[in-house]
Amino acid sequence: MSIKNSELILNPDGSIYHLNLKPENIADTIIFVGDQDRVEKITKHFDSIEFTTQKREFKTQTGHYRGKRITVISTGIGPDNIDIVLNELDALVNIDLETRKPKTNLTSLKIIRIGTSGSLQKDIPVDAFVISTHGLDINGMLHFYQVDDISNPEVENAFIAHTNWDKNKARPIIIDNSKDLETHFDSDQIFKGMTGTAGGFYGPQGRVLRLPLQDPSLNSKLDLFSYKDFRITNFEMETSVIYGLSKLLGHEALSLNAIIANRPNGDFSKDPKQTVENLINYALERIVSL
Repeated sequence: MSIKNSELILNPDGSIYHLNLKPENIADTIIFVGDQDRVEKITKHFDSIEFTTQKREFKTQTGHYRGKRITVISTGIGPDNIDIVLNELDALVNIDLETRKPKTNLTSLKIIRIGTSGSLQKDIPVDAFVISTHGLDINGMLHFYQVDDISNPEVENAFIAHTNWDKNKARPIIIDNSKDLETHFDSDQIFKGMTGTAGGFYGPQGRVLRLPLQDPSLNSKLDLFSYKDFRITNFEMETSVIYGLSKLLGHEALSLNAIIANRPNGDFSKDPKQTVENLINYALERIVSL
């Protein structure tokens, strides 16, 4: 049965609704960034750029780096935007947009997030890099999908008990990365750990301006959580949903974070732009051999 026009929305030129992309516009290797201005900070390293488009916060450039075809997309901020970007990218490669039916032979994309975040651990300094071994989803977005096959109930239950998680909040979900990509990007200069993904920047990440928090001690609980080999290294707003939707849709995903703040120490990077540039170079050197 064909997917209804109201569910799979295309623009008049045949491109996918939010991203403004057609299947031929994207590579099988895709870099996610949050900030649209960071797209060109990556593609400035490319040998050539074949395609550029932008609609709202979603900016896309596809080109070649040392012979490797790569697409760079800005997702904007937050889990809701990741829901849009990943579903539309999957539609571009795994749904025939003319018949509006899923393809028989599915394509698995390689998705690498190059982002920034704050460390929750004193021993992970500013300007360091972190590979997210798992995404800790505490924002609730993934619960709109069937997630039983991608969750880690044992660790989730330990986290719920440790934090005395409020029953009125969505149940936390813990999703692992692509172990193949983790091995490819790993090195002795990089930290690894579980990345917490919040649904907002202020209250959901423990920041207080004028509004009191439901659980003022949540950040310290996150910092202290330890179960077997699991600890939470950093906090941001995208990784768990990238991992969750990628697992559900059959794509490989890895999140790389430049640490620009250390919350326990109160430190902030003196040159965050250079830290991000260093991570871009680190990632591109490894993406070229995927």
